[in-house]
Amino acid sequence: MKIIKNEKLIKRNGRIGQWTSLGALAVLGIGMYISFQRPDLFAYSLGALIVGFMMTQIGMYFSNRWGRSPRPDEQLDAALKGLPGDTSIYHYVTPVSHFLVGPAGLWVFRLYHQRGKISYSKNRWRLTGGGFMQAYMTIFGQEGIGRPDLEIATEIDSLKKYLAKKIEGAEIPEIQAALIFTNEQAEIDETNLPMPAMKLKQLKEFIRQKSKDKTIDMLMLEKIKSALPQEEE
Repeated sequence: MKIIKNEKLIKRNGRIGQWTSLGALAVLGIGMYISFQRPDLFAYSLGALIVGFMMTQIGMYFSNRWGRSPRPDEQLDAALKGLPGDTSIYHYVTPVSHFLVGPAGLWVFRLYHQRGKISYSKNRWRLTGGGFMQAYMTIFGQEGIGRPDLEIATEIDSLKKYLAKKIEGAEIPEIQAALIFTNEQAEIDETNLPMPAMKLKQLKEFIRQKSKDKTIDMLMLEKIKSALPQEEE
């Protein structure tokens, strides 16, 4: 499998997470100092604590995705290791974060770290269980599941427009999407899911099975690969 990723973006965002987290500690420290030493400046103390909390969330958001190893791109690379060379995965070099191109077709992956039971009913995604730690991490910088079906639809539309500009006059094949859960304590209820969802360890076999269907024209596949970046940026 060929791996292409935007290393410059990864390093830049990793540094943003690191420096934002350090800045948050400084701002929180200033807020605590004011609250103890100058109670008459309570408004300034409160403002510093609010800003520091917001910076903490931003820092954790960037650090979790681009600063801490294994990063989402590294997790996908490890999970898909061993796929044949006619499959390529692109990290952060297209309008979507993770884009796989190969005999299995065109796939957009969204990674989630949540634990607990994931289900879909009445047009809503639900996350239940996971305990105190899941609730804590959701509050402090790690988002919930949200509406991945709507979010992915927007991403796929952007990706289609991007590919259409790269390959003028060609009809872009169907782009599919899958939700990938990296936490082993995630439990996925597959009833009525609007799109594939699976644990990270199941992904390679899923792609291998899709490759057997050969639903994508190989000439178009090569056109798409040729239009995309060929090396790490």
